[in-house]
Amino acid sequence: MRRLALTLIVMALWPLMVAAEERGPVTGLPLPRYVSLKASEANVRRGPSLTHRIDWVFKHRDMPLRITAEFGHWRRVEDRDGAGGWVHYMLLSGVRTVIVEQDMLELRARPDPATMVVARLEAGVIARLSECGPEWCALATEGYRGWAQKTALWGVETDELVN
Repeated sequence: MRRLALTLIVMALWPLMVAAEERGPVTGLPLPRYVSLKASEANVRRGPSLTHRIDWVFKHRDMPLRITAEFGHWRRVEDRDGAGGWVHYMLLSGVRTVIVEQDMLELRARPDPATMVVARLEAGVIARLSECGPEWCALATEGYRGWAQKTALWGVETDELVN
């Protein structure tokens, strides 16, 4: 009888427990989430402290990264290839950026495939993200502004809406 009651309590609280696991223990922000590299160089370490070995260095300012964990002042991040490690939070920015995944991606005047092409972006271009609807995202890069298909970008989830 007690086991059944405990099971029913756990089942009732499960949605709250799952939601709690999706928040960072330090910031309370959602996990995973996207940020960008604030610095032009950032040491990527094996663990969350200066005593941990540096595995490599990220060297591209504004590169989008995905935060997957938090520990004190450290954030575990990964890039679009899944490579990552621990980076000090001061090297990261909440400014959203994306990487173009599709070569010669058409940047359009409005979120509509029938509108004028403003620019074509090569694969690997990093653009600032200002908003996203269900299928299109507003981007700015190298003096160009426009809308691109969300499926051609890394740094935003397919079901994510950005205001």
